[in-house]
Amino acid sequence: MYLNRSSLVEDSDLLRSGKIELHEYIEKYLERLEQIEPIIQAFVAQDDLRSRLNQEAVKVKSTYPNPKDRPPLYGIPVGIKDLIHVSGFLTRAGSNLPPQIITGEEASIVSDLRAQGALIAGKTATEEFAYQGVIPTRNPHNINHSPGGSSAGSAASVAAGICPLAIGTQTLRSVIAPASYCGVVGYKPSYARIPITGTIFCSSSKSTEAELLQANITAN
Repeated sequence: MYLNRSSLVEDSDLLRSGKIELHEYIEKYLERLEQIEPIIQAFVAQDDLRSRLNQEAVKVKSTYPNPKDRPPLYGIPVGIKDLIHVSGFLTRAGSNLPPQIITGEEASIVSDLRAQGALIAGKTATEEFAYQGVIPTRNPHNINHSPGGSSAGSAASVAAGICPLAIGTQTLRSVIAPASYCGVVGYKPSYARIPITGTIFCSSSKSTEAELLQANITAN
């Protein structure tokens, strides 16, 4: 078992109040990631993670020096499913296609997360175009068990306590199944509740405005 409790509410309270310093929190996050990610494989590989996260942290910290002014997600690392465009990241959608042909503007949900003080933990692994295919992600409860459907990387990253919040997408059951398999909270909002700009769809006929979903808030 590779589980570790990670509470979004508790982490947010600690960071916003200054009870834990942001760079100290980032170091603990990176320590957990380096220990667990090679086993769980929840994220798409990235080369400059440490320097990028620290740069984002410096920017957020300078923007909100006063604890009373800090937004709800101040300093929280959020995993983003690799169907959703994020500035500074390639989007591969779990495929072997050249990422240049599926690039696009940053999704509004990502921009909204940044505006609330969130840091981008990285792109989380997905089945090819959220449809099917083998992905390396393992279930933190038992690495020999399935982590669920196409938002498996997002669910596993939270269940393993790597990050307290991750975003997935759902056309059929791609958020609620991985959340269930990995034992975390998966939230499916009402139709059209969250904008889907900057998202690659499974298919135009299957996709709905309910596809972009917030997922996986606490680990236990």
